[in-house]
Amino acid sequence: MDIVYIRDLRIDTVIGINDWERKVRQTVSLDLEMGTDIREAAESDDIVATIDYKAVAKRLIAFVEDTEFLLVERMAERVSDIVRDEFGVTWLHLRVSKGAAVTGAADVGVVIERGERA
Repeated sequence: MDIVYIRDLRIDTVIGINDWERKVRQTVSLDLEMGTDIREAAESDDIVATIDYKAVAKRLIAFVEDTEFLLVERMAERVSDIVRDEFGVTWLHLRVSKGAAVTGAADVGVVIERGERA
C-alpha cells in the first residue's frame, strides 16, 4: 500500500465545549494519510488514477470552516467519513490537533485510523 498525505492543513472553525470557545474561531490542524496504490498514476501520469490531495484539502477546508463541533473526536469522525465516502479511500490515518486548549501544551487532539490497511 502507498500513502498520499496532507500535513498540517490549518483551518479556522468553531470548536470546543467552553462558552468562550463557542464565540471565537480557532485553528485546527489536520494531518491525513490515505492508503492507495499509486502504480497506475505513476505509469499514466494522470491525476484521475490517484487521490487528488488538492481536491481532498479543498473539500475538508469547506466542510470544517462551515461547521461547529463541540469535540475534536466528532470532527475527526466526520472528516474520516468524507474522505472515505467521497474519495474512495479504504484506509486512513488522521490526526486532528487543536492548539491552546491546555496550558503548557503545544496542542492537543485525537488520532484515528479507519479502514483496513492493505
